Amino acid sequence: MINSALMPHIADIPRVQGQDRPDEVAFWYKGEETRFATLDLRANQVGNGLLDLDISPATRVGYLAKNTSIYYEMMFGAAKVRAVMNAVNTRLAAPEVQFILADAAVSVLFVGAEFYDMIDQIRDQLPDLRTIIAMDGHHADWPVYADWRDSQTARAPAIQTYGDDDVLQLYTSGTTGLPKGVMLTNDNYLGFFRQAGQLAWSSYDIGDVVLNAMPLFHVAGVNVGILAMAQGAKTVVLPEIDPTEILRLVEEERINHAFWVPAVILILTQHPKFRDTDFSSLKQVFYGASPIAEELLRTAVDVMGARFTQLYGLTETVGAGTYLPPEAHDPARGKLRSCGIPYPDAEVRCVDETGQDVAPGAVGEIIIKSDFVMKGYWNRPEATQEAVRDGFFYTGDAGYFDADGFLYIHDRVKDMIVSGGENVYPAEVENAIFSHPDVADVAVIGVPDEKWGEAVKALIVPAPGTDPSASDIMAWARERIAGYKCPKSVDRIAELPRNPSGKILRKDLREPYWAGHSRRVS
Repeated sequence: MINSALMPHIADIPRVQGQDRPDEVAFWYKGEETRFATLDLRANQVGNGLLDLDISPATRVGYLAKNTSIYYEMMFGAAKVRAVMNAVNTRLAAPEVQFILADAAVSVLFVGAEFYDMIDQIRDQLPDLRTIIAMDGHHADWPVYADWRDSQTARAPAIQTYGDDDVLQLYTSGTTGLPKGVMLTNDNYLGFFRQAGQLAWSSYDIGDVVLNAMPLFHVAGVNVGILAMAQGAKTVVLPEIDPTEILRLVEEERINHAFWVPAVILILTQHPKFRDTDFSSLKQVFYGASPIAEELLRTAVDVMGARFTQLYGLTETVGAGTYLPPEAHDPARGKLRSCGIPYPDAEVRCVDETGQDVAPGAVGEIIIKSDFVMKGYWNRPEATQEAVRDGFFYTGDAGYFDADGFLYIHDRVKDMIVSGGENVYPAEVENAIFSHPDVADVAVIGVPDEKWGEAVKALIVPAPGTDPSASDIMAWARERIAGYKCPKSVDRIAELPRNPSGKILRKDLREPYWAGHSRRVS
């Protein structure tokens, strides 16, 4: 259980746990264990090191690396001195990474070895970046993280933290093709802790073992470790999704709790060792980020034997919103397609275009009001005003409530595609493809995909006298945007359907691919 009274701010978590259970294991990573007291001292060192670099409150500190346990000592260290952790999606292309680091005005950047060359390539395009720290050993021009950290004093920084301080900034895809930085505060997390503490899915026992396999640049991934730390549980951190390693660790480390997106659950169920794995230690599995096929869910529940809870939320709501409790996973209840019921103190509604509630069974835009709703988008006041109105965050998801108060996702008001748990906005992909000299017009949609839920499809109008191939278009996009955003298929079309104002009629383009599906997301 989370004691939010003792830990009202993120920076309090390592301090309290370091005092209460100094010798118990906080993190396991590649066989190396970090104890709670050590974690707190290292976070102090990181905080003091950042102060020595003359950071001021609200400074954005960048992180570009795969998952590692030291991310948390960096995050907690930044929080102790009122700096803001800004983890960057490791799947992005160099131009996208450059945009985020420049947009956030990151002044200190921690970099993993896989990305040394990328940062060298874009370094001269980052005028605010003063210090780069190499996380994985030697670089000719950058200090090595362990040496830099260990040269600092372990005394707690004498800095007062506040509820309204930003602690995390995570970037989401944008409707205009430009990502937006979501500002999450101590108070947002306090609201999340208060509500999560009332729910069984997020209640861990001291010493429980929690698997952290989802990427730390996603709110779900970073939340796994924060929730575990706040309750004195042990977190097993994986660098990246590896089904063989996940199944091994479930057995060897006796994992009790795990969060996986549906695409990962599918990969696990298809692994040859899945049915031979000992899941007896597994108490709970949480899943979310995209809908799940009913048959896949039944298979996973049957073989793993754990309590399953679906979670629906967004980066802008600290990943919180609704949850489908284990008892609702009984097929006889008829709720397997639902994403559940609202958090205890959250107000979740489905509204029409005038903001009025729609009747049960009628589809409307899902809006959420709670103290875990973000402060806003970094340097995007107009986007913030559009997204948050009267305290409600307008999700862009279309859904409906049934007569029992269970929420169902039906479609998206916005054009976003969710592929394997990653959000993709068509505008980003279209911007990349449209620059191809042989493309006269382009539209991007999401189509059903058995493995990823949705796959990105591009529909192009070739320029007169040209004959671009699908592979050429996909290769062009891959040089400019992250691989998961690139189209998996490309079709030609003579003309794109548009309304009188020129807007692409995506629903018309999507309809043939979604015909026969009961909902327009997958």
